[in-house]
Amino acid sequence: MNLIWQKFTLSYLPLKEYLNTSYLHGSLVGLLRSWRQTSILLQWGDIIAAALVSLVLVLAPFTVNNTTLLGLLLAACAAFWLLLTLSDEVTSSNTLLVTPIHLLVLLYWGVSVVATALSPEKMAALKGLINFTLYLLLFALCARILKSPRIRSYLLVLYLHVSLFVSIYGVRQKIFGAAQLATWVDPESPLSKNTRVYSYLSNPNLLAGYLLPAVILSLVAVFAWQGWQRKALAVTMFVVNMACFRFADSRGGFIGLAIALIFLVLLLRYWYGQYLPRFWRIWLVPMLLGCFLAVFVVMFGVSETFRLRITSIFAGREDSSNNFRMNVWTAVFNMIHDYPIFGIGPGHDVFNKIYPLYQLPRYNALSAYSILLEVAVETGLIGLASFLWFLIVTFNTGWLQLQRFRQLNSVNGLWLIGAIAALAGMLGHGFVDTVWYRPAVNSIWWLLVALVASYWIPLAQDQTRQVNSPNPEPTAN
Repeated sequence: MNLIWQKFTLSYLPLKEYLNTSYLHGSLVGLLRSWRQTSILLQWGDIIAAALVSLVLVLAPFTVNNTTLLGLLLAACAAFWLLLTLSDEVTSSNTLLVTPIHLLVLLYWGVSVVATALSPEKMAALKGLINFTLYLLLFALCARILKSPRIRSYLLVLYLHVSLFVSIYGVRQKIFGAAQLATWVDPESPLSKNTRVYSYLSNPNLLAGYLLPAVILSLVAVFAWQGWQRKALAVTMFVVNMACFRFADSRGGFIGLAIALIFLVLLLRYWYGQYLPRFWRIWLVPMLLGCFLAVFVVMFGVSETFRLRITSIFAGREDSSNNFRMNVWTAVFNMIHDYPIFGIGPGHDVFNKIYPLYQLPRYNALSAYSILLEVAVETGLIGLASFLWFLIVTFNTGWLQLQRFRQLNSVNGLWLIGAIAALAGMLGHGFVDTVWYRPAVNSIWWLLVALVASYWIPLAQDQTRQVNSPNPEPTAN
């Protein structure tokens, strides 16, 4: 059974041997290497790539209503990744730029291409495919440059500082008030006059989706960063991000945060387990989860706003937002029934053309309000299967590399824990919403997936290195 799982998750896939014998890889990678050797620009290739990714991270939360500039930056990232790949030196170290996660991303993209070709609205689906491709190439570029510890640390710190700026403005909105740009709560609810902050993202649910990884990573930074000044900054980030996240009052965000915190507690228990006395090894997780539950109970009892938001999750169709989603899901299930194999094609444009044929009266929607349903309706059950396989391989890869970092006592394991927990939380939020597809959230998702992929080392090679190397990997900051 273990062997079957290893094959399913591509744990021992001999990528190096395959790439060394691949005609396509050999004919394309290194095609422009002679030019790169004389190019002053490409000598700074990874630095330039990091600058392009930095611009995406900085501008993403501030351009939600005008994504043209962000689209141009994504296209620049894609073009630069292609340039770097074609001009690469064909060496054994460069074969590590391709991981099992890359293969599953490529598979999912291939299914999307087929879905586009078979779509009833091919031009609209082609536009969605192009947008999707740009994000996948952003992932490929990030996975490449995040192998550099300095670039990895820089991009993580940059995201945390940008999110802190976003959170500060959101907290300010709560204190001084903010115009509600749409009806985000049931107008008949006691919360109809409640201020839900949205900061620069124009939507509280989108704000929560953007801040969820920041909450988790800032909490991880408390453990990972050395020195009291850095730890104080990490605590400040966590408190401000958490406050803004709470003021967004996103029920899907609350679900995602709960899942992320459970993952975080369990993984931190595994990470520090070897240093804990027997009592704490047994009781630490129950006590921490009990503390989270106690905080939840106190907030539930003290804050009427929080209590009503939580209880509305279980109100069924009595809550207008729940009722709206259920009606949309009903129409989406009918769409999946009629396009079960490869779906209607990727992108919200094709969804907007097909959905009106199935929608119930007065329930217009721009998406399926669920990541899994969105994947199924866009790329069919085959696309859903490939997406789930991609998730399994991603989390399994992260778990295997976490075990390696634990043996080496490397602080990289803490950031990997943060990435895994944040990804799980984003999926939990996305189960009942589709803010995952918005640029501000999607760019962070693929950054975190790239972070997991950047740590990948083939198991056989890793084992050999540990046996032959007298000095384990040093603890980094």
